[in-house]
Amino acid sequence: MWAFRHQPVNAIMTPKCNIAPRLPFSVASVCFGTSPLGSMPDTYGYAVDEERALQTIRRMFDQSPSFIDTSRNYGLGRSEERLGAVIRERGGLPKGCVLATKIDRDYDEDRLDASRARQSVEESLEALGLERFHILHFHDPEYCRDLDEITCDGGAMDELFRMKEEGLASAVGLAMGKVPLMRQLLPRWEFDAVINHNRFTLLNREADDMFTEVHERGIAIFNAAPYAGGVLARGSARSNQITYQAATDEQMKPVRDIEVICRRYGVPVGAAALQFSMRDPRVTSTICGVSGPERVDETLRWADWEIPDQAWDELLALPCSFDDPEANREFKIC
Repeated sequence: MWAFRHQPVNAIMTPKCNIAPRLPFSVASVCFGTSPLGSMPDTYGYAVDEERALQTIRRMFDQSPSFIDTSRNYGLGRSEERLGAVIRERGGLPKGCVLATKIDRDYDEDRLDASRARQSVEESLEALGLERFHILHFHDPEYCRDLDEITCDGGAMDELFRMKEEGLASAVGLAMGKVPLMRQLLPRWEFDAVINHNRFTLLNREADDMFTEVHERGIAIFNAAPYAGGVLARGSARSNQITYQAATDEQMKPVRDIEVICRRYGVPVGAAALQFSMRDPRVTSTICGVSGPERVDETLRWADWEIPDQAWDELLALPCSFDDPEANREFKIC
């Protein structure tokens, strides 16, 4: 499933600032992802009840600045609804908070034409209790029934940019996983940002060349899922899944190799996984899913953890995969 080879150490460089030429605002270098807060046990292996989700959102909103990522269909709408409850509780988005959401397909038909794009945004505005968004992403076109509905003149992608012109979003992006299709779509529109997940981690670098291409165009890069679906946060003793799929003992070996190095230097594996993304100058912000208020605090500690240069030398000398880590994944929405 994964073929590994060595990545040159100098491919990962120095820390970067949290601005990008096409964004009209700055964003925090760590973004809190809210898909777990929609309660998606088929994906993550655990549920998150409403009260725990609300406590987590309150903790995220207590940070300043804060950057939060959600989607219309995370947990079939539960993520946005729970965020909206706390936004209303606070009397609006807290000062210094940047919020991004996504246009999603109709799951009954896998339809994402122009009318569905408009409907998705209207649903998000109602659920969140907002009048406009900081960032609006086009989400997961690779799973839609007909790419032509998206890319044709007057299609869903044109509708996304029309909504930006109307002032419904300050910036628009493309959020998806499949790198080859992403590279086909990116040159056709003037996106402000991109999200790619699970493909630039300590285990996998499939998105590496694409990140260079979009960075050179001034597009903000939001690198999502630095923990490879959670295993680099939870550890191999607690999880045998990589990118939401069961992994064999052989496939888990790269995870254990990372753990050995981190243990030698007293570094949490989660800190190394998070900072691997944060220290790359192309990455504007790293999106980390959180499932409880303590995970918000832990993420911030990991972001500041001091990791010696010798540890990085050893970690970056490990082989990594450049293959699609989700090539055989059965996509689930709950």
